[in-house]
Amino acid sequence: MSIETMSEKRQKGLATLAQLAEFDEIIDVRSPAEYEDDRLPRAINCPVLDNEERARVGTIYKQVSAFEAKKIGAAIVSRHIGEHIEARFLDKPREWRPLVYCWRGGKRSGAFTYILREIGWDAHRLDGGYKTWRRHVVEELATLPQRFDYRVVSGATGNAKSRVLEALAEMGAQVLHLEALAAHKGSVLGALPDTPQPAQRMFETQLYTTLSAFDPARPVYVEAESRRIGVLHLPDALIGAIRAAPCLRIEATTAARVNFLLRDYDYFLANPALLTDKIVHLKGLQSNETIERWQAMANAGEFPALFGELLEHHYDPLYQKSQGKNYTGYDAAASFATDDLSPQGVKAIAERILASQGHQSA
Repeated sequence: MSIETMSEKRQKGLATLAQLAEFDEIIDVRSPAEYEDDRLPRAINCPVLDNEERARVGTIYKQVSAFEAKKIGAAIVSRHIGEHIEARFLDKPREWRPLVYCWRGGKRSGAFTYILREIGWDAHRLDGGYKTWRRHVVEELATLPQRFDYRVVSGATGNAKSRVLEALAEMGAQVLHLEALAAHKGSVLGALPDTPQPAQRMFETQLYTTLSAFDPARPVYVEAESRRIGVLHLPDALIGAIRAAPCLRIEATTAARVNFLLRDYDYFLANPALLTDKIVHLKGLQSNETIERWQAMANAGEFPALFGELLEHHYDPLYQKSQGKNYTGYDAAASFATDDLSPQGVKAIAERILASQGHQSA
């Protein structure tokens, strides 16, 4: 069986992952649910079957016959292709080059690509579809994280580690902000209101995309994290590389930490019921009496005292137990003491960190 050359694939309107940057637009023709779960970077969603239609056609395929499913599917797909062209692509010039993909690079993307090429655009279909992309991401995340020199920003809860990372990024440092990618602050109380976490596959695509843009010759700053952030888990190669890296420990006073948490978790102050619901998740880690007392404090608006107790009796003991065990560089970490975690104070910590690493802030 002969192996197709690149020119032969181009003649057939097929493209590979190595050619992604060559295209003006990347079109995902899968259902909205598939697109929401994960997608190629830059991809827009032009589904040729919506969620219900995809389920309907699949049911007919299994329960009736492939022929009946193809007839109904073709009618729906053709209609949607026309709708997308009319709504989104009529203004595109002849030189426009789109790349189209579906799950396996088969019928859905094939139909869309065929129509676009018949119009006169140099449209291509991604060979192997989304499954090729997903395989690539999984394979890369098994080795890519180990190519970088990490600096792990550590410190107990309330030390503004995420804000320090953001300040470092603003100063031009390479930052892997895992909690931002995961849409979660990483603790039992870390879920963001009205902001669901991405699917695991989407999270991994974001990780891969972020890491791929880094320069291995420069350090990458990252926060000390558990293996899981909310419902998401970090790839083994990444957590292993981070845990073996040098640490930079922020040590703010308790008062500064409480004041920071009052600002950073202001949505709890605005909605105490949200906080009391989260405190329930500490059952098994704290006594029922403690849980009830903390909930009463939240309902009474006693937030400074509550946050102080959460730090003293929950977060700090867990932190002391886990950091030295999981991060080999924790005991030898450079320390950055402060009594100020205001935005100005956070910026000052970031500047001190860069200076300690031999870099000046921009």
